[in-house]
Amino acid sequence: MFKSRSLIAAVALVSSPVFAQGESAFSFLVPESATLDAYDVVITNLTPGQTFTPQLLVSHTADISLFEIGEPASMELEILAEGGNTGPLTDAVVNVVSDVQTVDGLLEPGRTVSWTIDAYSDDVVSMAAMLIPTNDTFVAMNGMSLPEEGSVTYYVKAYDAGTEENDQNCRNIPGPRCGGEGYNGEIAEGDEGFVHVSNGFHRLNGNTLSPATYDWRNPVARITVTLR
Repeated sequence: MFKSRSLIAAVALVSSPVFAQGESAFSFLVPESATLDAYDVVITNLTPGQTFTPQLLVSHTADISLFEIGEPASMELEILAEGGNTGPLTDAVVNVVSDVQTVDGLLEPGRTVSWTIDAYSDDVVSMAAMLIPTNDTFVAMNGMSLPEEGSVTYYVKAYDAGTEENDQNCRNIPGPRCGGEGYNGEIAEGDEGFVHVSNGFHRLNGNTLSPATYDWRNPVARITVTLR
């Protein structure tokens, strides 16, 4: 996705109409001479048993954030965290970011994938993907700096969207392992109500999935960004 950046709308961090409940947008000027650069992004799944759904990559100004720790998740993030669908979040940000891409396919434990995203030199980069099998856990890099030259590597955490009860029951978990329901649009009971750092995968009543296989300790991904 390419666009002129002489005049572009940006969305405020906490009061974004996309990512939070309030609404506040503003415009700013960027020199006409600003150009897009290409960055290679390498994502490695560091977990022993969790799989990443297709990964959303976004380059954007620092005024935009995919989520805010301690605040309710947006509906678009909820859809990604519960079902792995990057489409609604892509549609929500496409007009206020420099580039947005989805890395197709599942990223299995120990595997690495490479992708390219375009960005301006003063942009930051974000990434998000659901962990399966979980109810509403996602891996995310939220507004990290791009390298001025060479590469930069980040080790990133898993977060709980707080939008669904963590019953870890396959009937409520999508994906090839469980094949259950993902996002259904209903008001959840037993959820935490805010985005927080995930505390892993535990043995629960009625849970037939083994924590010995599917639990993790943060960080869950290594992401290296290289300026071409």
